[in-house]
Parts: sequence; C-alpha cells; structure tokens
Amino acid sequence: MPTHVLPESDGDERGALLAFLEAQRGGVRRAVLGLTEEQAAQKPSASELSLSGLLKHVAETELSWLRKAQQRPVEIVRTEETWADSFRLLEGESIHGTLAVWEKTARETEEWIRALPSLDDTFPLPSAPWYPPASRVSQRWLLLHLIEETARHAGHADIIRESLDGKTAFELVAEAGDS
Repeated sequence: MPTHVLPESDGDERGALLAFLEAQRGGVRRAVLGLTEEQAAQKPSASELSLSGLLKHVAETELSWLRKAQQRPVEIVRTEETWADSFRLLEGESIHGTLAVWEKTARETEEWIRALPSLDDTFPLPSAPWYPPASRVSQRWLLLHLIEETARHAGHADIIRESLDGKTAFELVAEAGDS
C-alpha cells in the first residue's frame, strides 16, 4: 500500500495517474487495518459514515465508473431505495471480501487503462441533472475523477479511524511496515 507517489521521469502519464490512484486506495485500505468487522462498522463521528461502508462505497464507485468507461452494464445498480446499501456491509459481506472485490476491480482498471489506444478516447457520461446532456469525457478524466473520489473518501477514513482509536495514517503505516 504505497503512501506516496514518486515523480515520473519517463513521461508515463498512465503509470503516474494509476500510481496516484493506487496511493489513494491505500489510504482507505490502511484505515481498516487491524479492525474487527464490528469496529469498522462503527460511526464515531458526526457523519453517518463507517470505515467498512466507505470501503464498500469506493469499491462500488470504481467498478461503476470503470463499467461506464467500458460502456458495459454495471453489475450493481443503485436506486434511491438501495443507495444507503452502498455505504454499509450487508449480511454475508465482510471487509476481507470487499477488499478482494476492490482488488479485482483495481487490476481490471489498470488493465483497461493500459490497453487503451489513447487516454483521449471518450465515453458518454450517464444522463443526470448535474451533467450537460450528451456529455462525453476522456479516459484521462475517468482516472482523475477516480483519484478525486478515492482521495476524498481516504480523508474521511482518516478522520473516522482516528475517532475510533486515535490511530493516524502515519501510525498505521508504521505498524504495517510501509514507510
């Protein structure tokens, strides 16, 4: 779980963007290190967010955006009635299982990005009131959006973890032996 990204020196834009995405994923993954399912489900801050819920949300979000970029159906379709389920583990779901699903998605994201002819290739944004009609975005936009989304939630995870047991990201990195 990298904590920082080294400067790219060979012009590998894809590699640099994927490395930044992986660094942000690591922030979310580190936040659940050493916690039980019950601890990770707690909501110790003013927010309704839990660490296990954030983990599930970022995993589902990455998969959803990857499928949009691939122009393939999304495996998990959320409605207004099921939206909250993307922020909590349900019966039969676990941190370990969610991490495994996210790891598979992360590998697929990297394979997809590396196989593209160009990061300038576009795909249509879904129809939504916050997007202009018939909008298209680049695969580069996809990566930047995933970095933004994952980083936002990694920050939430830092606060929740520190609220749970006082441990900071730096202490979790040291405990994991990743410096």
